Amino acid sequence: MPRNQERLHIVSRGGAPAGKLASDGRNRHERRTVSGRWLLTALVLAIGAAALCGWFSLCLLFWQGNWQLLYHPSANVTRTPSSVGLQFESIQFAVTDTGVPRLSGWWIAAPPDAPYRRFTVLYLHDQKGNLSDTVAALAQLHAVGVNVLAFDYRGYGQSQFTRPSEAHWREDADWALAYLAGTRHINSGKIVLDGAGLGADLALEVAAAHPELAGVILISPTHEPLNAVFTDPRARLVPAHMLVRDHYDLDAAAEAVRIPVLRFEQESAARQAGAVTEMEAYEKVEGSKMLVWLGPAAQGDQQFADACSRWLDNLPAH
Repeated sequence: MPRNQERLHIVSRGGAPAGKLASDGRNRHERRTVSGRWLLTALVLAIGAAALCGWFSLCLLFWQGNWQLLYHPSANVTRTPSSVGLQFESIQFAVTDTGVPRLSGWWIAAPPDAPYRRFTVLYLHDQKGNLSDTVAALAQLHAVGVNVLAFDYRGYGQSQFTRPSEAHWREDADWALAYLAGTRHINSGKIVLDGAGLGADLALEVAAAHPELAGVILISPTHEPLNAVFTDPRARLVPAHMLVRDHYDLDAAAEAVRIPVLRFEQESAARQAGAVTEMEAYEKVEGSKMLVWLGPAAQGDQQFADACSRWLDNLPAH
């Protein structure tokens, strides 16, 4: 065989022909090559997936924390009725299966000779603070001559720590009614609900569900309270209406209530400027109702006492 032909059959150190090794190297190099379009598509998908995960995380955080836009509880009770000279009894009720009370409150008994001692007012405070902020309002009610039960919702004051919500508030109010009936042995027909701010919205809801009660007093109920949630800039980034569970439908409650209603509003420029819309729910009340505009300070206190007296005198006998 000619010497030059023999060279064609020279084998590499690994045992494979040199030409084959060169070809395999080129193939491996070609297989490692990725197109720019594929890289761009992968980058877009990765960014989209990260953005979607971020959005879902934002939705979860909004769902868990939106209650803080509406409710503003405080744990420290810094003032009691004794600060204005009222005798009261600290109470706890609505115990769990393990005997732990869920709710804390105050029982303020009317004087023995009080004109409306036969009535007991269940006071439902608003969404801010705790019972410390209700002392002046409770003194007003005591001056009328009624018994008063005031309590903190769960998550407020010394009551059990739980995130506030409309459902929890409704449950707490029902437990308070059960306490009055079961522990204080008070007839439902002698119980009057009294709510202030968002507590007035709650009072109207409870009144609609309990036609056996004597009546309900509303002090400046909040019209469309969930605007505080939906107008927050963060609510625009998520489907807020699907994530918020509270409703507080004041109109629906007003249409359903069948017991006498006494409503108080503060006399101010709002009466001419913005109160027309807020009166729509009041107009939907079909039964007995009374609206009183309160003046400032001492004048308002006297108006409140006089209006409550007239209204209580006209409540149906049970």
